[in-house]
Amino acid sequence: MTHTTTPDGDDDIAVDPVDRVLASAETRSSSRVFGAAQALQDAATVSYGDTDGDQWDREERAALRRVPGLSTELEDVTEVEYRQLRLENVVLIGVYPQGSHEDAENSLRELAALAETAGAVVLDGVLQRRPHPDPATYIGRGKAAELRDLVAAVGADTVIADTELAPSQRRALEDVAKVKVIDRTTVILDIFSQHAKSREGKAQVELAQLEYLLPRLRGWGESMSRQAGGQVGAGGAGMGSRGPGETKIELDRRRIRTRMAQLRKQIREFAPSREAKRAERRRNTIPSVAIAGYTNAGKSSLLNRLTSAGVLVENALFATLDATVRRAEAADGRVFTLTDTVGFVRNLPHQLVEAFRSTLEEVSGADVIVHVVDGSHPDPAAQLATVRDVMGDVGARATRELVVFNKADLVDDDARLLLRGLEPTAHFVSSRTGEGIDELRAAIEDALPLPAVEVRALVPYDRGDLISAVHESGHIVATSHEEDGTAVHAHVSERLAAELGPYAV
Repeated sequence: MTHTTTPDGDDDIAVDPVDRVLASAETRSSSRVFGAAQALQDAATVSYGDTDGDQWDREERAALRRVPGLSTELEDVTEVEYRQLRLENVVLIGVYPQGSHEDAENSLRELAALAETAGAVVLDGVLQRRPHPDPATYIGRGKAAELRDLVAAVGADTVIADTELAPSQRRALEDVAKVKVIDRTTVILDIFSQHAKSREGKAQVELAQLEYLLPRLRGWGESMSRQAGGQVGAGGAGMGSRGPGETKIELDRRRIRTRMAQLRKQIREFAPSREAKRAERRRNTIPSVAIAGYTNAGKSSLLNRLTSAGVLVENALFATLDATVRRAEAADGRVFTLTDTVGFVRNLPHQLVEAFRSTLEEVSGADVIVHVVDGSHPDPAAQLATVRDVMGDVGARATRELVVFNKADLVDDDARLLLRGLEPTAHFVSSRTGEGIDELRAAIEDALPLPAVEVRALVPYDRGDLISAVHESGHIVATSHEEDGTAVHAHVSERLAAELGPYAV
């Protein structure tokens, strides 16, 4: 339990950490109105006459007075898992087996970028080579003592592990290092909670956070005691309170499970609207193209280049989480949609994959996937493998894929040869300079699937609406203007083919 002191010095008030987590989520999901200032004067000090009222002493008016007892800083290290990640000084730690030092360094650099995105200052990072992480303290008790000395020397207040720690490992490492210890999953969940904007995105992030928190609940002191039961005099509850009761941690788990069930129901309620939009696109045979890839690879920048979508672009990890769908038109007049999806990262928490499964359905339901890779990244092969693993998890492995190496303006000729060896058919583009954008647009148009029915029809000139529909949703092979109407040879949908049936030749 957390104890706070009221500004006027009253007795401490117990605050339930789970209440704080749930209340914070409800506050983020509700709208708030700022700027409604309350009057600081009462009726006795308000002057309605011609005078200016009492003239308070100038020195007293210009002075600032500190109000004690307003700090919410937690002093008990056992409660750190409920604090939001703020601008903190952190030290990174990682464990790697023999022979993968370069991969471990790349992973630690990525963790540093995640920490900075979450709002921290990275002071140092250390790696330990051992076959398996220590089951007790992750890095071993001796190295944990060295970590404690390093933390004290650089003045850090947080340690971030480059993995998902078990609750016992985190607690043991905190006992040795004497500072807060969190893991990679906590940092990613914190970034998602900061960047989620839509109702669905906020619900998905909260669900992932609660799934992560549930197995990590633990009792502190009296929190493990029974809520009711025992002798009458034990808790002063009086008659009718005897019984086995329920421990505080069991009550917390039940409340979290109840909230998770509410969130799952809320997320399911978003599905019909999204499915209706997909069904309308399928009915009109509008192909869909999903832009997927590693976080900060330039997916939103590429969408803006292709469609002038105006999506937020920022040099940060997971800058945009909500799927954005924009209309695009091919050179032959066909209409298709481009969808910007959430980015992926190595060791993406499985809680997020499950929570964002509804958003990732945009990838699995697409006709073409534009797989964007950061060409200037030191390990593009790992990016390719990570994204393809997640695509396989959501059932999109069989979808047509176009690999695009973005940020080509930062890649020299030697690096291009290496990237070409990874993906011989890949496209090199630069969302900043526009290099390769026209070639990519042509490749996307060529990859779009043709409508199901091939028709040849002579459409009267008074049915120009049918010709317009063919141009918009079909693929025209040939067209000519005859004496009795417009002769058209095209691939169209079954619905449009039925409308063109009376004019078939």
